[in-house]
Amino acid sequence: MDYFAETLIRTVNRFFPLLIIFIFCQIAFYLSLYPAMATDTSTSKDTIQVVAVGDIMMGTIFPNGEYLPPNNDCSRSFSMVKPYFADADVLFGNLEGAITDSKVGAKSCSNPEWCYTFGMPTAFVHCLVDAGFNLMSLANNHNGDFGEQGRISTIQTLENAGIHYAGLLSCPTATFVKDGVKYGFCAFAPNRGTVDVKDIPAAQEIVRRLKDSCNIVIVSFHAGAEGRTYQHVTRQTETFIGENRGNVYEFAHAMIDAGGDVLLGHGPHVTRAVEIYNNRFIAYSMGNFSTYSRVNVSGVNGLAPIFRIYTTRNGCFIKAHITPTYQPVEDRTPRFDPERRVISVIQNLTRTDFPELNIQITDDGWITSPDCYCGEKIKPLTPIEVKQFVNGKTSNF
Repeated sequence: MDYFAETLIRTVNRFFPLLIIFIFCQIAFYLSLYPAMATDTSTSKDTIQVVAVGDIMMGTIFPNGEYLPPNNDCSRSFSMVKPYFADADVLFGNLEGAITDSKVGAKSCSNPEWCYTFGMPTAFVHCLVDAGFNLMSLANNHNGDFGEQGRISTIQTLENAGIHYAGLLSCPTATFVKDGVKYGFCAFAPNRGTVDVKDIPAAQEIVRRLKDSCNIVIVSFHAGAEGRTYQHVTRQTETFIGENRGNVYEFAHAMIDAGGDVLLGHGPHVTRAVEIYNNRFIAYSMGNFSTYSRVNVSGVNGLAPIFRIYTTRNGCFIKAHITPTYQPVEDRTPRFDPERRVISVIQNLTRTDFPELNIQITDDGWITSPDCYCGEKIKPLTPIEVKQFVNGKTSNF
């Protein structure tokens, strides 16, 4: 075989996986623009319910089967919390790892102390479907744990299951219509192969384009330092193990300014505060929700909220509710926490990190903001109008 042919074959083999991912994403993009998918406002809902959870990692095939649930049965990943997902228009989670049956391309690490390789069997996708998930973020530091073959397998598996996804450079966004409401979704992280959470102007442009054609834009971000000592929103750039993990406060506000409606954070492996900014909801970190193995779930690391966020059909925040859950170290099956510990955590963090805001979080988990208003802003009366009102002449306003 001559030199030219050998070079051509090597080039094709190198870029073929990227081509497959690109084709999948382009098909999804053009389907979202198809006229039949346009929003039908005659049947659309007035109040939307977005249910969101944090990290999902149902067990890993690497290095062997010891980190998978018994009999490769993932059903307990959501069985005890599934009732709390009912009636969700959108059910979101962060897919913390690849979905693949092959160990080809598994990452190698120079420091085994910080090396975790997450790959869930493709059969496990049925547990996501059965629970009702219809939206997943792929923007995190584990999506590439099995290289391009892992990314391709993940995309194909989610595609076949009818679950929407975004967050890779090749798939930065997703759009879909449900009950007459069109949703846009994008996801960001500071990691290789993902849409960069640190490039705020580029991220804003993505959000603006989605908002131009969608009723509600959901923005996911995997950012911030990790662990129980990093629960606070510092409003500064955060670093962890020498890596720039972004400024989550600056990012979230900038995305809302660009048209984002619901901001969903994950990455620190602990729960953080919530914020209402310009009538839009921000969860800065939702913690470890269903992480069967290789993730620390002791203490606060094992507490996680199920957020149910109520918005208008255009994304304005109405209210939200926290269902408190925890993962026992013994069996790591997420379940309702009768002690409601994560509610107290979110109350205290929100009070500490955003003392200037009037956010009310009740002991049973309801989140409201008296300062949040989703109607038309009322224009103040002019001095002349005030005088007319006092004199009983109200015909001009």
